Amino acid sequence: MTPTTLTTLTKNSHACIRLEKDGRSLVIDPGSFTEEDAAVGAEAILVTHEHADHFNEDRLRAGLEANPAAEIWTLKSVADQLSAAFPGRVHTVGHGDTFTAAGFDVQVHGELHAVIHPDIPRITNVGFLVDGGRVFHPGDALTVPDHAVETLMLPVMAPWSKISEVIDYVREVKPQRAYDIHDALLTDLARPIYDLQIGALGGAEHLRLAPGDSAAV
Repeated sequence: MTPTTLTTLTKNSHACIRLEKDGRSLVIDPGSFTEEDAAVGAEAILVTHEHADHFNEDRLRAGLEANPAAEIWTLKSVADQLSAAFPGRVHTVGHGDTFTAAGFDVQVHGELHAVIHPDIPRITNVGFLVDGGRVFHPGDALTVPDHAVETLMLPVMAPWSKISEVIDYVREVKPQRAYDIHDALLTDLARPIYDLQIGALGGAEHLRLAPGDSAAV
């Protein structure tokens, strides 16, 4: 059952979001396209994969140093780069794992990054399903969790995707609503086209937050 406690979703630049409830906060994917202080103040930080637009060591260090109680949950390729500097505070997770971070219940879904090109080896990638499906952040993959999703964080534009795949992903997940992420490369000129087509064809409410804006989920 989805928790009834109000959760606030704040969009940071590109693929980073912050979730807050009961005075506690969790941040997902504070990468190099995200504000330098994106992880500061967070009690828990989740990282989906090692690409720089999702994982920036300086952003993570700023968050961990600002809050000595802050911890990170991520896959092995990222954890291996941080564990020695922050012993006991970096947790390695993979598909099928569950954990509680900053008061949020989290399930891990997915194993591989989307195909960029057949000649480029695929790296690992995990998605995070928060509080029984209240929010799902897939990272850089079109992972469909085996669980109902209320709010899908939708990678709307990436070198590895085209808009038909984005639309079909929304159709397959069947969320109540989809908020754009992974949008730093999407120009203002193109946004209305994406808004129109995803909103008309995806089958779910399609929404967008500017960096720094928040919504209740």
